[in-house]
Amino acid sequence: MELVPEDEDRETYILNMGPQHPSTHGVLRLRLHLEGERILECDPVIGYAHRAHEKMAENRDYLQFLPNTSRLDYLSGMIYNLGYCQAIEKAMQIEVPERAEYIRIIVGELNRISSHLLWMGTYLLDLGGITPFLYGFDDREKILDLLDYVTGSRLTYSYGRFGGVTMDVDEVFLRNVADFCDYFRGRLEEIHKLVTGNVIFRHRTRGVGVMGADLGLSYGVTGPCLRAAGVARDVRKDEPYGIYDRFEFEVPTEVEGDCFGRHMVRMSEMEQSIGLVEQAMRDIPDGPIMAAKVPKRIRPPAGDHYFAVESARGHFGI
Repeated sequence: MELVPEDEDRETYILNMGPQHPSTHGVLRLRLHLEGERILECDPVIGYAHRAHEKMAENRDYLQFLPNTSRLDYLSGMIYNLGYCQAIEKAMQIEVPERAEYIRIIVGELNRISSHLLWMGTYLLDLGGITPFLYGFDDREKILDLLDYVTGSRLTYSYGRFGGVTMDVDEVFLRNVADFCDYFRGRLEEIHKLVTGNVIFRHRTRGVGVMGADLGLSYGVTGPCLRAAGVARDVRKDEPYGIYDRFEFEVPTEVEGDCFGRHMVRMSEMEQSIGLVEQAMRDIPDGPIMAAKVPKRIRPPAGDHYFAVESARGHFGI
């Protein structure tokens, strides 16, 4: 990918970023041609994190593959796990109980916030900000404790089931989630003061790494990165699944398409997710958490089926 034409009179150097690099931890290698901090050319080498999930699925039934879905992205495994369950439910017309739908909203949006917090912490650590890194991981730890309480796991949850969820939530969990929401709204304001308003952070991120809407769409970019370029695309709003059409929330966008815009989108998305969690806890009904009639053998009708959800990183289709 040629970014800036090279000039013979320029002094350039080649930097191998990854695969063993503090900011990539083994996921890919980038061969960069640099002039100072300006990237002239980038040769990406991908595939280091390939784990053959599709190949494994060929030798497993639908229920046996369910634990794999939480490992597609261990930072937001809940969303992928529930998305897989919803795909099967749509294909087989399984009706999920109301209480389970609300629980899915609560745990899914908490998982989205935890993923964004890790992004924020590691992103700012790459810029030399140690304190924001600790802020992000401290708050993420609170969410992981909440999810661990209800699922028994901190990362790879396997909480969803075809027709509902594995375990009900109790009053202790709901009260702790409500306390976290009250706390986290104030925490977001504190992070804005510490990071967003920081003049050094603004100078390091404004106008840097610009990706316009046309370029993003041509490369198939989705999620916060595309919304930071001004495209208000969110599956939860455009093609509501589950009960998202009952909730009020905005799709945050920025227009610059730079690093600062991507930070702002994720910060705003965390605020929107808190609102979704609060609405779900306010309206959650009593009742069962599993569908009354789920076939013992899961066999979707023959043919092609497609279902999409909005993960923390963007559009996830299965």
